[in-house]
Amino acid sequence: MRILISGASIAGPVLAYWLTRHGCSVTVVERAPAPRWTGGHAVDLFRPAMDITEKMGVLPRVEERATGTTRMTLRGEGARRPVRVDLGKIFSVASGRHVEIMRDDLSEIYYDATRDDVEYVFDDSITAISPDGEVRFEQAPPRRFDLVVGADGLHSNVRRREARALFLFRSERELDYHRHDVPRQKELLRGAFEGLHPDVDRWLDELGRTPAFYFDSISQLRMDTWSRGRVTLVGDAGYCPGPAVGGSTSLAVVGAYVLAGELARAGGDHERAFPAYERAMAGHVRGSRAAALSAAKTLVPTSRLGVSALAQGIRLISALPAGPRRALLRLTTKSGRVYESMTLDDYPSSLKTSGS
Repeated sequence: MRILISGASIAGPVLAYWLTRHGCSVTVVERAPAPRWTGGHAVDLFRPAMDITEKMGVLPRVEERATGTTRMTLRGEGARRPVRVDLGKIFSVASGRHVEIMRDDLSEIYYDATRDDVEYVFDDSITAISPDGEVRFEQAPPRRFDLVVGADGLHSNVRRREARALFLFRSERELDYHRHDVPRQKELLRGAFEGLHPDVDRWLDELGRTPAFYFDSISQLRMDTWSRGRVTLVGDAGYCPGPAVGGSTSLAVVGAYVLAGELARAGGDHERAFPAYERAMAGHVRGSRAAALSAAKTLVPTSRLGVSALAQGIRLISALPAGPRRALLRLTTKSGRVYESMTLDDYPSSLKTSGS
């Protein structure tokens, strides 16, 4: 069975890995001219995504590349003393199995796990897909595939270790910028944060030198269905709960595993597999969306009072003994509860169809 995947970031390589294990011939097309291992922010892998990563045999590399972030410092405007938080205490309660890793490091690991078994086509993208499976590209000649999967993120067209800084801010009006206009994006970032603190100004000074820059709105993608005919979507391309707040990376890894598994279970019959995939993921997606909305309100408060409440809440959590802290965080940390409750099926080891 010949399957085309658009997008070589996270969901694409994970899906490619499992599809090849089920006996499919997989091609991944990526708009970038080479693997994109610069840019992006730290992402969280919760227990289900960690379990899938372990099944892929790359968990040691993921743990080796973990950011190692253990503390957070909050400096309130006008406050004399900062609030310091032990993040290890929070992560240990939110999820029984968790790692934070830079998105580009994770992408590189998943790509390396598939590059020998998967055809990667860089510097190209899909321009048209016909009902019978013929795909047209910007550069390459047309080719025919049995199925096409969009795994190219929130802006889908199918639908070296270093420090990083994450800036989150609210705007009272819609920002005027194009998603490919990086100078304008950096201008907006400076306008929102310059002058707040010497450390912040020092980080902003790096904008002119760093190749690792990514700017986007925190957006949720809501669609009634992710599939049509021979085409389906996975990860942020189909159900982004919100970058930086909704655990979208873990959801993408789980979605890729489930999609490949349902295709194997259905013997390659996409008319059975795609609805089963959507049913299996529906509850996970709803939970992730709700957790993302809650996290966005907490992480980016709408008022000075909200900022103060966030700082004081974190101070309280840090000061509590282990037992009360664990109970409080389990009540308030929705993302951890959502991902800890996910279960994974054991799918058939191979896909057998008359056309494969």
